[in-house]
Amino acid sequence: MERSLVNNITEFILIGFPTRPELQCVLFAVFLVSYVLILAENVVIMVTIKLNKKLHKPMYYLLCSLSFLEIWYVTVTIPNLLYNLMTQNKKISFRACMTQLSIFISLACTECVLLAVMAFDRYIAICLPLHYTVIMSDIFCLQLAIGSWVVGFSIAMIKAILIFRLTFCGPNVINHFFCDISPLLNLSCTDMSFTELVDFILAMIVIMIPLVLIIITYICILWTVMRIPNNQGRQKALSTCASHLTIVIIFFTTTLFIYARPRKANPFDRNKFVTIFYSVVTPLLNPIIYCLRNTEVKEAFKNTFCI
Repeated sequence: MERSLVNNITEFILIGFPTRPELQCVLFAVFLVSYVLILAENVVIMVTIKLNKKLHKPMYYLLCSLSFLEIWYVTVTIPNLLYNLMTQNKKISFRACMTQLSIFISLACTECVLLAVMAFDRYIAICLPLHYTVIMSDIFCLQLAIGSWVVGFSIAMIKAILIFRLTFCGPNVINHFFCDISPLLNLSCTDMSFTELVDFILAMIVIMIPLVLIIITYICILWTVMRIPNNQGRQKALSTCASHLTIVIIFFTTTLFIYARPRKANPFDRNKFVTIFYSVVTPLLNPIIYCLRNTEVKEAFKNTFCI
């Protein structure tokens, strides 16, 4: 039997950002510009890495994977938000909502794992430099990148299936600008104790394990850097990690606020603004941070586009 027939709800209404019409136009322009910039920035990074042999290294292969991920990460949510802002048609079908939820949390989980893999790459480069080319071979780098996607999507699919099995009797109004876990849990009319527990455990696994590994990795990196005899060497080593560490701090602090809770979140508007930060602002800043903090990428960018 179709899931939509089991539920009394066949579609949801996304509240989004209820404001005056003139502010809706401003929001549309802001999100449209942000979306175009995110696509352009990440495509430029991928093209730059592809066309410059000096950047054919594991570190930049992983960066390319992150850029590819973030293109889809914003495409899952922003185009639908732009459509809602433009037409004021805030309806989304049950099936479309579940699809959006599944893809978004899959990409978010993948990014958690991928950021940990990128930290591991920096650990090998700084703490075990003589073994770097042997350990971080092209094949192993590809395996790490693919493994990040497999782990991320596997964990997210379990979360999505549990939510998909819930019954929604009404109301059907989601206090968010896309279909996310907490707003949907607030609408379910069945016992969610098991779903909430499993969702919390999986959130802890996919967020806290990569985060703890990243922290341990950077403690080892810092210990190694402090033993470098000259300041220039220390600064060079730290500069290769600064951009990644900045992204880690921004991404994990916001995702922890939204997802690492053992029960459904209260439908406060502040959750929407925090979500904007890690679903729009972070993908917008990531390419800029990497380009500004990385000399190799800046030089390659200038050579590629003749600036």
